[in-house]
Amino acid sequence: MLPSSLQAVLEKAADRLKDQPHLLETFQNAFVSTIDTTWKQLPDGESFVITGDIPAMWLRDSSAQVRHYLPFVKEDEELRKLIEGLIARQMRCILLDPYANAFNEEANGNRWCEDRTQHLQMVWERKYEVDSLCYPVQLSYLYWKESGSSAIFTPSFHRAMDTVVETFRTEQRHFERSPYRFIRPEENCNGLEQETLQNDGMGMPVNYTGMTWSGFRPSDDACTFGYLIPSNMFAVVILGYLAEMAEAGFGDQLLRDKALRLRHEIDYGIRHYAIWRHPVYGPIYAYETDGFGNYTLMDDANVPSLLSIPYLGYRSAEDPIYQNTRRFILSKENPYYYEGTVARGIGSPHTPENYIWHIALSMQGLTASTRQEAEEMIGLILSTDAGCARMHEGFDVNDPSQFTRPWFAWANSLFAELVYKTYLAD
Repeated sequence: MLPSSLQAVLEKAADRLKDQPHLLETFQNAFVSTIDTTWKQLPDGESFVITGDIPAMWLRDSSAQVRHYLPFVKEDEELRKLIEGLIARQMRCILLDPYANAFNEEANGNRWCEDRTQHLQMVWERKYEVDSLCYPVQLSYLYWKESGSSAIFTPSFHRAMDTVVETFRTEQRHFERSPYRFIRPEENCNGLEQETLQNDGMGMPVNYTGMTWSGFRPSDDACTFGYLIPSNMFAVVILGYLAEMAEAGFGDQLLRDKALRLRHEIDYGIRHYAIWRHPVYGPIYAYETDGFGNYTLMDDANVPSLLSIPYLGYRSAEDPIYQNTRRFILSKENPYYYEGTVARGIGSPHTPENYIWHIALSMQGLTASTRQEAEEMIGLILSTDAGCARMHEGFDVNDPSQFTRPWFAWANSLFAELVYKTYLAD
């Protein structure tokens, strides 16, 4: 049975959207997708949330999958307990291995692939991604602010927050200090180039910039250059959150100060190393850099992305450099922006050419400057769901019946958030 607050949202939607039956059905499916199909409450009170059609919990996905439930936690004790259980599980995962991105429910040794890296039995995959540490901090902070509850501020939470800061600090000087290595052998898991790190598992060389290094993107594809700009922007935001929680939750002035100093160093690096002067669009944010003057100019459908900068809270939607960047990434100048006979939007090197993602379309709506654009994105999403009334990962811009991942809870949650914000929020 759904928590009462979520049931009330469905009843509200049934009234408000009754004249748009396809929208209503899709919202209903998307809104409850995480809690109905991916959530398991464990005997110890922790929550384990799988990503959908893969039986593992990603730190990133599990956080993003529940964000649309946060506005309802204040008045719903049952929902609070569920999310507190998820946060507790995430903190345990971070303390177990801050370099892992996805975890098993039990220490059973299940994994996506036999990789050459330090692999624990609880770890499903060990691709180090900055956003994997950012998302649980964001979830914790937003939950704390919405609920007013300090129940999450346990000793394990405190240690996990310190681990996040220390990991980011270590990866500011990846080649000098990091223990992390990752190689996916060619004979395993198709041996795709984007599935492994070059240079004996260390990645290509980087210069010190103040930013923190990431081995992989939120797509789980390897970074071309080690400083992934959207993830560093996300780190700037959550380090501010972390500093506030350290002071209010634990009175830990040292952790607060370390977080704020690191926040300044990463932001300084973004401002001085991450901006590319485009001949058409003017100053834009690059997607990646190595600090030596090399850049990746693109955007990816997965979040954090350049498109999601206002959603993350790094800059406002009106910020001039963001607006320049938005025009660039929503054009054919972005190598992963595709246009077809049915749809146009941002895809990913993670999926086939000419496949765009429902996540990117939802994010375009959530960061839109006008209601008209948000409604256009909702309409485009509804027309490309292949009659499933659910979200997918990527779909063909000329034939939406060709798609990847029929059960992808993160995409459902993001669409539900967009619809709620556009039609149901009072």
